[in-house]
Amino acid sequence: MALAVFWGNTMKIVILERNSVGEDIDVSDFGQFGELVSYPVTSPDQVAERIEDADIIVVNKSPITAEVLSKARNLKMVAEFATGFDNIDVEECRRKGIAVANVSGYSTDSVAQHTMTMALYLLEHLSYYDNYVQSGAYAASSSFSNFDKRFDELGALTWGIIGMGAIGQKVASLASAFGCRVIFHSVTGHSSVKEYEQVGFDELLRQSDILSLHCPLSDLTRHLIDEPALAKMKKSAILINCARGGVVDTAALARALEEGVIGAAGLDVLEKEPIRVEDPLLKIRDPQKLIITPHMAWGSTQARGRLVQEACDNIRAFLNSEMRNRVV
Repeated sequence: MALAVFWGNTMKIVILERNSVGEDIDVSDFGQFGELVSYPVTSPDQVAERIEDADIIVVNKSPITAEVLSKARNLKMVAEFATGFDNIDVEECRRKGIAVANVSGYSTDSVAQHTMTMALYLLEHLSYYDNYVQSGAYAASSSFSNFDKRFDELGALTWGIIGMGAIGQKVASLASAFGCRVIFHSVTGHSSVKEYEQVGFDELLRQSDILSLHCPLSDLTRHLIDEPALAKMKKSAILINCARGGVVDTAALARALEEGVIGAAGLDVLEKEPIRVEDPLLKIRDPQKLIITPHMAWGSTQARGRLVQEACDNIRAFLNSEMRNRVV
């Protein structure tokens, strides 16, 4: 598809979920390709109508199904505002000759940073010590220090990782810089990483003082961290999940935290998002045991800027007949 054929003011570019990258991130660059229409959010039942005359659509989680595609009479490309593309019927796009491109690697530093932040917050009982000062207890104390809650140096601990892709390797390098012994487990058994010790799943659970998850959600990883797995972990262990919510059995984790099976957990992802009011994790009100953030680990200002730029570059490459980050 040549640039001369498609690039011009007659093209229509539709962003279905503009707010998915944050209102503070400028998306006006998409307007260089033609008429730009941007919707803050789009519900599944609005997708077909909003893209029926679009040439290019930019999506995040909007379902691009075969039915939706059948009503998009001009569609030539679907640009993902994400790495994952399971919201798109890829085979139907292939059959119709519709290009699909995603963005990968934009959030590695951001997710790794958030992983470390959560681990340190829980490891050092920062919520307790902040409350100790804010409550006035420190001002009333006769001692200049307080050691109510013991904490360890990272250099004395073993950090376990499941998912040694780009994010997992970044976390491993950061943990190593703090002096941690780093071990990892490959769910598929096919990791080529040699810099860190690879161990079996049960061994990883038994040895890890901090266990962070950075693996995709698949049949191999769904509820990988379940009740039997949690029971094999140290009672003092900290679990961090910045991967996918479904890797952890929510109900099992809630019980494990309530019963002291493990020490604490930091979660940026959940099985159901946004969190449901009936989620058993909401019953745990102790911030020393559990911290939950709203799926924002990926979203540093820089990461979201990179995501938008990469999506723009994907469209430009498509219009210039270049294959870039193409799924189809």
